[in-house]
Amino acid sequence: MITWPISAEQFYNEKLVTDVLKIGVRVGSLDWLSWNMEPRASVGRDAVEAAVKRLMGGGGEDGEMRNKASVIGEMAKKAVEGGGSSYKNAVALINELKDRRRMNGRH
Repeated sequence: MITWPISAEQFYNEKLVTDVLKIGVRVGSLDWLSWNMEPRASVGRDAVEAAVKRLMGGGGEDGEMRNKASVIGEMAKKAVEGGGSSYKNAVALINELKDRRRMNGRH
């Protein structure tokens, strides 16, 4: 994954993808833009080209990132399948909301 954050939480997401999970490459944007500002290109084509080459270059690092991303993808699939952690949490939330609705006298 090539990251190019522009505003808000995207910089945190970039840090997660590149520094924590180590499945991505930074393109180099350091400029934060407010939601009401006109977008502008803050990263040049050379930076994008370098990131693509690093990610697709055929060296050991790109294969390692792909393997990690694949493992994380499988974990995410299992979490949302029936019986998975995200599935169970969604069911628990729905049941809690139904219980609260019943307690407030609404059906």
